[in-house]
Amino acid sequence: MPVHASTMENRSLMVRKARILDDVNEPADLKRLSIRQLNTLAGEIRQELVTQTASTGGHLASNLGVVELTLALHRVFESPKDKIIWDVGHQAYVHKILTGRKDRLATLRQHGGLSGFPDRSESTHDAFGAGHASTSISAALGIAVARDLNEENFNVLAVIGDGALTGGMAFEGLNQAGQLGRKFIVVLNDNGMAISPSVGALAKALNKLRLDTRLRWPEKGVEGMVTKLPLGRQVGTRVKKGVKGLLFPSIMWEELGFAYLGPIDGHNIADLMVALKQARDYKKGPVFLHIITTKGKGYDPAENDAITFHGIPAGGSQEKRLAYSDVLGKTILSIAKQDPKVIVITAAMLDGTGLACVAKELPTRVYDVGICEQHAVTFAAGLAAQGLTPIVAIYSTFLQRSYDQIIHDVCCQNLPVVFALDRGGIVGDDGKTHQGSFDLSYLGCIPNLVIASPKDENELQHLVYTAVKSGLPMAVRYPRGAGTGANLDETLQEIAIGKGEVLREGKDIAILAIGATVNPAVEAAGELAGLGLECTVINTRYAKPLDADLILDIAGRVKRIVTIEENTIAGGFGSAVLRLLQDASINNTRVKCLALPDAYIEHGSQPILRAKYQLDKKGISSQILKAFPELTLPEKRGLMATRLSS
Repeated sequence: MPVHASTMENRSLMVRKARILDDVNEPADLKRLSIRQLNTLAGEIRQELVTQTASTGGHLASNLGVVELTLALHRVFESPKDKIIWDVGHQAYVHKILTGRKDRLATLRQHGGLSGFPDRSESTHDAFGAGHASTSISAALGIAVARDLNEENFNVLAVIGDGALTGGMAFEGLNQAGQLGRKFIVVLNDNGMAISPSVGALAKALNKLRLDTRLRWPEKGVEGMVTKLPLGRQVGTRVKKGVKGLLFPSIMWEELGFAYLGPIDGHNIADLMVALKQARDYKKGPVFLHIITTKGKGYDPAENDAITFHGIPAGGSQEKRLAYSDVLGKTILSIAKQDPKVIVITAAMLDGTGLACVAKELPTRVYDVGICEQHAVTFAAGLAAQGLTPIVAIYSTFLQRSYDQIIHDVCCQNLPVVFALDRGGIVGDDGKTHQGSFDLSYLGCIPNLVIASPKDENELQHLVYTAVKSGLPMAVRYPRGAGTGANLDETLQEIAIGKGEVLREGKDIAILAIGATVNPAVEAAGELAGLGLECTVINTRYAKPLDADLILDIAGRVKRIVTIEENTIAGGFGSAVLRLLQDASINNTRVKCLALPDAYIEHGSQPILRAKYQLDKKGISSQILKAFPELTLPEKRGLMATRLSS
């Protein structure tokens, strides 16, 4: 007998209500669950993560890997009284589910919804905001010191991955923590991965522990020995150290002043709880808890391809057009094949920056230094000092971390290092910690540095070629995601440094656009033409040096200038144009600067954010009409406003 649709819906509802997850709304709800129920809950959470990220996009593999760890943390500790600091924070989705936000998970990374990272303004359970790697140990130590100075009583934990542990800042934090001896816990989530596989000597040392099952704690024979000699007990200290010295070679943590526990199976909730309780109850100083996890655990596609499933787009589909990062990789490969002096460097972003194809064909010429942006830049400076041409490919928001090295080690010495700045401008769903909205400003004030930004992917390849040939320190900044669909020239050409191009002529308004704003500027000029307004549109290409001859010539003929950039209004491209006009004593030309506000840009899709900040076609047209209302008759302005709002 066929089942009625409403009956099926009711049964489905009954099945859904039977989930343990439906009754877990805060960490305290975990206290009443058995280990068996916690394991069942782990499976339900994994299913929820797969289902939700298929719709919203997000960091799937990293969250699947920390399900049991997060459950154990919230079972043993008392958040928000106890402070859990997530390094990077892209693995905190399970934490959000367990801390009262599971009903909003469908809004994850959506404009106005949950952040994809911990955010202090979002929940009291988010003890410290994050988005960049290697910050948790320093933050946790600061919180622990403040706790002691304030004579408070709570636990502090830093959860850091082995990829983030490659960052120099993590070791700076470990160094001071060992010196101060404050009570707090570092949990190393060791899965052998950052976004790409973890690299370096530290990763090799951890591999020895990760791959040898004889060194796991607790194991048969070892469990009884170690658990009967708790960390705080005086008796048997020498015996315990001797056993650990035998079982755990090359461990440096105790030499840094930490009591060491591990390695522990990070997917065994019972073992995790035992270890976390021991770490919690240790009174003599900091504890380093080493757990082994599998990135993408429990979902075969993510386990088998953790790189692809590290971050998935909304809807689970990839862009159809060639991405800017793909064009960069193909361009660098072509250049490097012809020029043996070209060396490529990235900071744990081999795939994200499109360099995997270069590493595959020219493995001895590509260096992934781990999450070490400062080192990457000075390493490149050393190469350049010996006559090589290094290309440093790093996301715009991560290059901020190497600011002194860019100034001191590269530009002060005028060394020919090429910076490929991926994710310049509005990035989108990753939000305020990842928006590339400051680079034109923070790079623009550095002497000797040339700064370029292409209007499309075809111009990107030519500007990269120009940078390699220039013999100068030069940054090429380009957007995240798919290109415009421009055809790629087969032959690479140099583009004269500091020279723009006129894309459209007009006498009423001159629009000076750079990078991703060029195409919407051209489209806006077409809209304004419907009002009888004639716009000159210039692809400036270079933020530094500006094409002074072209801009001053235009300013002498067109008395209304609009600058457009996907960068903060403070100190960017528009500011440089204003300085140029001021220095040339051009006083009778009105200038309107369109840019991102002097604020942190929230998460949301690129189209939504560009519309919100009026940097798309309609927004640009509207802002120009508002800035220069005298150019159109009232009835035409009303018509245009209606057209733009439709």
